[in-house]
Amino acid sequence: MTLPDHLARWRAHPAQMVRELFGVTPDPWQQEALEAFPNSPRLAMLACTGPGKTATLAWLGWNYLLTRPHPIIGATSISGDNLKTNLWTEFARWRAKAPLLERLFEQTKTTIFSREHPATWKLEARTWARDANAAQIGSALRGLHGPYVLWLLDETGDYPPAVLPVAEAIFSGEPIEAHVVQAGNPLNLQGPLYHAHTHRGTWRVISITADPADPNRTPRVSIEHAQQQIDEWGRDNPFVLVNIFGQFPPSSMNALIGPAEVEEAMKRYYRAHEIGAAARILGVDVAREGDDASVIFKRQGIQSFPLLKQRNIRGDQGAGIVNREWRDWNADACFVDGTGGFGSSWIDSLLRLGRSPISVQFSAQAHEHGRYFNKRAEMAIEAVQWIRRGGALPESRELMRALTETTYTHKNDRLLLEPKDMVKQKLGFSPDEFDGFILTFAEPVSAKASYAQNRVPLNEKPYDPFALPDTLPRESRFDPLG
Repeated sequence: MTLPDHLARWRAHPAQMVRELFGVTPDPWQQEALEAFPNSPRLAMLACTGPGKTATLAWLGWNYLLTRPHPIIGATSISGDNLKTNLWTEFARWRAKAPLLERLFEQTKTTIFSREHPATWKLEARTWARDANAAQIGSALRGLHGPYVLWLLDETGDYPPAVLPVAEAIFSGEPIEAHVVQAGNPLNLQGPLYHAHTHRGTWRVISITADPADPNRTPRVSIEHAQQQIDEWGRDNPFVLVNIFGQFPPSSMNALIGPAEVEEAMKRYYRAHEIGAAARILGVDVAREGDDASVIFKRQGIQSFPLLKQRNIRGDQGAGIVNREWRDWNADACFVDGTGGFGSSWIDSLLRLGRSPISVQFSAQAHEHGRYFNKRAEMAIEAVQWIRRGGALPESRELMRALTETTYTHKNDRLLLEPKDMVKQKLGFSPDEFDGFILTFAEPVSAKASYAQNRVPLNEKPYDPFALPDTLPRESRFDPLG
């Protein structure tokens, strides 16, 4: 059989291309999506977490590039980083598995193009600014035209509503063939994915679940994991609905805070006179599992300081480190995560050392129990409000991701934070730094009157009349090393 014969079959049956070109057997729901594509101008994959939806988008992108003449394709995601890490990496992964694709197409950081027709036969990565308005999103995404045109939209569950009208503009130019394909988790009751969910007469919607009770569930999410989440949080928990069942929750999921706000907080630094006599607080998150870290977080009023992290240490060792920090920094209070009993040995050892640590149960009732589902939610929101009031954070990629990728919703009119183990699965690491940070907001703390007025904050330097002000953004300061 000649290559044109293969291409004709693959155009009509993309699932055959996946089996023959990549040597992979699609899962049943992937088979359904692939075979629906040629006859579905608008195709949406409404998914639980982790079923392989991004790989399916990449397969469809390669299918369209390979089997249509001079196609123009746009690919985007919720952010540039997400596009690079997920969908763009999937394109590279499957290209490397197929010598035919490597021979015919070149892939750069932003474009995949035909070696023979680079200007007219291509797939482009498109992104928009985090704070872009509808007009700016339109400007960033428009311009996709041609006889064969396709939009691939990844992680659409949290897209701004303005994205979809721009993508659907490809149908207005009377192309020979045009498609908009999207995939995402059902996070928000607005945006492209929710629109597809509520307009099934226009959209072909493929629903993907990990529910152990559903015989058509995805095999890529283990039954044990799914059942554990259901048993622990309940079938009506909003995060179980989204992550396990692939269903929209009663109210939208929202990120705690945006990346730009956290970036600004990590550029701030306050001097002694700006902090004043604020209380010094230690937040201690104790590792639960072998790959987790124990974190000691230090905050004085509006200023926080570089955190300490330790792995694989005993309770008495950890308590010794906390005791030294307590003594050297002259701390006013120390809050230790006592959830599940993991911090008990640390707390007991500190008590033997003459300290008075305060155990905090993240699942305990919040002070404002009519507003917050538990203590963890209350502490997290107070921490976010502190950042927005001008709080200064230490630079940390892990803390940045945990703050900006942890979501919340409402259940029975009370704010509910995404469970920690779900956050850990999403991030790929435990949000220990985040937990240490929010622990410093467990209770109001007053500085000890006997020495409050004589304090100098941690890392405070002697006054230098020739130095730049410490409140300048860090990247604005003179660096003698260049």
